[in-house]
Amino acid sequence: MKDYSDVLQLSPLFAGIERDEVEKMLGCLGAFERGYGQDEFILSAGDETELIGLVLDGGVHVVREDFWGNRNIISRAVPGQVFGEGYACTPGAKSAVSVITAQPSRILYMNVRRVLTTCSSACRFHAQLIRNLLSVLSRRALELNEKLMYMTQRSTRGKLLAYLSAESRRSGSAEFDIPFDRQQLADYLSVERSAMSAELGRLKREGVLDFKREHFWLREYPKKE
Repeated sequence: MKDYSDVLQLSPLFAGIERDEVEKMLGCLGAFERGYGQDEFILSAGDETELIGLVLDGGVHVVREDFWGNRNIISRAVPGQVFGEGYACTPGAKSAVSVITAQPSRILYMNVRRVLTTCSSACRFHAQLIRNLLSVLSRRALELNEKLMYMTQRSTRGKLLAYLSAESRRSGSAEFDIPFDRQQLADYLSVERSAMSAELGRLKREGVLDFKREHFWLREYPKKE
């Protein structure tokens, strides 16, 4: 079995916890691994869960689907990041979202009750784990607030520019890669793919930006609409 200790060590959930202590804690947390193929549902809307998932390999999308199957990507998780923590921490809550693998993935699951309760072995770093979980929950709220800023833009152009500007700031450069292909980006911004592609073409012709697949260059600050 592949050794994922480096992934765990870099995960925000285990920040500040020694490598050997992480290994010891996994038993106390009732942790287990499971592998998935691409486009598999890990969690479906309407499910209840007590499990926090941590991506060891691959990646997942947290999505919301309406009655007709229209999909909006809420967030994504890559190796070291967790998902499902909000619902796991709320007893009886039914998930309003689904979690789907974006590629073949391996997931580590931990029971939230064991995370939030100091174990009988009195793990030395358990209090740090709880603080880390609170930090993860806070960061998730900030990410959703940032996405709300994209979504409140009135036009497809406004949503694209707000999102790409944020990605540029995050990377610290006007040249950067985004984590979505075109359909995924349209789903993330809740716009029609054809309209989004047309708008990207216009922005490119205007010299505002350039792109090749998931790689973007921002050329100048665009004039207000």
